[in-house]
Amino acid sequence: MSKSENWQLLPSCTKEAEGLDIILACDGAASVGQVGHEVAVKLTREVEGARMCCLSAIAAESKPHVGIAERSRKLIVINGCQNECASKVLRRLNIEPSYEITIAKEGVDKKPTLDFDEEDVERISKKIAEDVSKLPERRKTS
Repeated sequence: MSKSENWQLLPSCTKEAEGLDIILACDGAASVGQVGHEVAVKLTREVEGARMCCLSAIAAESKPHVGIAERSRKLIVINGCQNECASKVLRRLNIEPSYEITIAKEGVDKKPTLDFDEEDVERISKKIAEDVSKLPERRKTS
């Protein structure tokens, strides 16, 4: 049996965006970016209807990926630091997120390392899941 037979396959975000809470996360090369990425992975694996999408493809204005953000049921943005690059990518395209969070504002120091504390991932994932569950579906922009 190959490893891939046990992989968790994700819903196709291009086909199912309207029924998904799309997560766009920082994956910056510092502690807060790595926490943001791991939070997005955790939510994708554990929360029904949550799905990571490729932020860099949206920044590159890939039409299918921009369409996913526009059509998503809820659009969750996880910024790493106060630069809030993920939010700025969307706003440049006139797309408003349903929910935004910045890891560095959640008690995680930005450090020049790829290491992070799993406790931060757990705590922030729980906060996002609770907050987003209370939000209504967003109005589609297209």
